[in-house]
Amino acid sequence: MSIPGAASFDLGGRTALVTGAGSGIGLAIARGLGAAGARIVLNGRNVAKLDAAAASLRSDGIAVETAAFDVSDPQAVRDGVAAVEAKCTAIDILVNNAGVQHRATVAEFGDADWRRLMATNLDAPFYMARAVIPAMQARRSGKIINVASIMARIARPTIVPYEVSKGGIAMLTRGLAVELAPHDIQVNAIAPGYFKSELTAALVADREFSAWLERRTPAGRWGELHELAGAAVFLASPASRFVTGQILYVDGGVTAAM
Repeated sequence: MSIPGAASFDLGGRTALVTGAGSGIGLAIARGLGAAGARIVLNGRNVAKLDAAAASLRSDGIAVETAAFDVSDPQAVRDGVAAVEAKCTAIDILVNNAGVQHRATVAEFGDADWRRLMATNLDAPFYMARAVIPAMQARRSGKIINVASIMARIARPTIVPYEVSKGGIAMLTRGLAVELAPHDIQVNAIAPGYFKSELTAALVADREFSAWLERRTPAGRWGELHELAGAAVFLASPASRFVTGQILYVDGGVTAAM
């Protein structure tokens, strides 16, 4: 029996499509996958933002393409994935990262806000998975990584719809894993805790909230975006071939200390 080493984490020769990859968590994951050898396709709706992100990755020697389309639009997803597959031959790794947040009490949460949040956070990962699965099944190979949240497991006020969407992602992950395991396709999720990013800048700057977070988190600090890369590389690599249907919490111990 051979013992797996560093080669088990090598993503050379594989193509990874990362949604919502113009900045933040998506770009950090893309950078990590690219550093492990993957060819990266950055997805988002803002072309200028994608181009800037691509330039940043290229400066690190990472092979990268961009694919601008709206992942919450099922026809755009079909067309966008087909275009990427035609250009790159295969999408070996899909990372469903695109997501939005909207804070309001349930009584104040509008219908349009609910629909927009669900369309991006839950509909889009379903559309994207549905689009890449046929080719993965034909090859009997593939990795799908969904970005969930610790809010799939714990709850706070004013973000109930977000929590619902991430709970849905957890079950989408498990359901796809069971359905696709016979085809040698692994489906897992990363559930980040509190990370410093553009989306959390106001909370980071809030001394009271940061002090509460540091007390609440066993690691005693905010996460840094690059600390998500290792989990993504593991779940995208051959090292995790017998790992499927799992939610990997990257949270400094928050959920362990509930």
